[in-house]
Amino acid sequence: MRLTTSLAAMTLALSGLLAAPARAEDAASSFRFEFSPNFEACAGDSSLANALANGITLGISPSPPYTSLDPATGKAAGLDVEIVEAALDWLGVKKITYEVAPFSSLTPSLLSKRIDMVAANIHVTPDRLKVISFTGPGWWYGPAITVQSGNPAGIHSFDDLKKHKVGAIAGSAADEYLRSMGVEVVPFQTDSDQFLSLAQGRVDVILEDDVKVATYIAENKGTGIEMVSGVQIPEDLIFTYGYGYARYGVRQEDCMLRTAMSQALAEVRGNGKVSAVLHKYGLTGRNLFFFPVSN
Repeated sequence: MRLTTSLAAMTLALSGLLAAPARAEDAASSFRFEFSPNFEACAGDSSLANALANGITLGISPSPPYTSLDPATGKAAGLDVEIVEAALDWLGVKKITYEVAPFSSLTPSLLSKRIDMVAANIHVTPDRLKVISFTGPGWWYGPAITVQSGNPAGIHSFDDLKKHKVGAIAGSAADEYLRSMGVEVVPFQTDSDQFLSLAQGRVDVILEDDVKVATYIAENKGTGIEMVSGVQIPEDLIFTYGYGYARYGVRQEDCMLRTAMSQALAEVRGNGKVSAVLHKYGLTGRNLFFFPVSN
């Protein structure tokens, strides 16, 4: 289904694009990375060879439009499923199987080798960097402060969240960031539970992905929730606590698979495949790249 809801993160006017260029050294210092190179484990491990020879098991969560099981076919579906499958096809991986679990269970499943990759997009956070590695960028979306229609709680900034109980998916980037702020978090296991709890007033606000919120609102008319627009996104939320690029997770020792998958993602971004998938799900080329603007 193509989204008809306008996503705040995709309708922003990008200001300052015609400003005079800064000096090279000033411009270079203004760009940040989410994490540093880590190739110590790249000593010819067998992770890529195993995937090519025996196939790969991907972990996903029931979280449309990213990943889910199609009720009609029982097959994996969603935006991230299509992107990851396109990258694996470029690599020559022929056999793909799926394990479905709550998002909070995907990293433990990866570490226990029940799955070989977290294919539900997963973002860089300090806690995750301690235990897993990440592929190169797949695409981007932003965080959305989401409230009851009319915003009766009067929430207009991230600082305002400190005064309220805030809902978030357990184990998500939003969950980790809110706890780092000292916010009282109400954890949820499923998207539907958190959206329903917000609509019924059991929580005042939730922090969730703008794409996911827009999908829910578009598919559930009169749901009684809305995104707060014009919110300045804290820089550390983007570059430290999980709202940088959507990536995919692999074990730290599987360096060959990580390196190959990173190039594969770059190739399918470069040839237009990722853009085509984004458009299929109601997004645009805006979601290929992060822009430092408010939502």
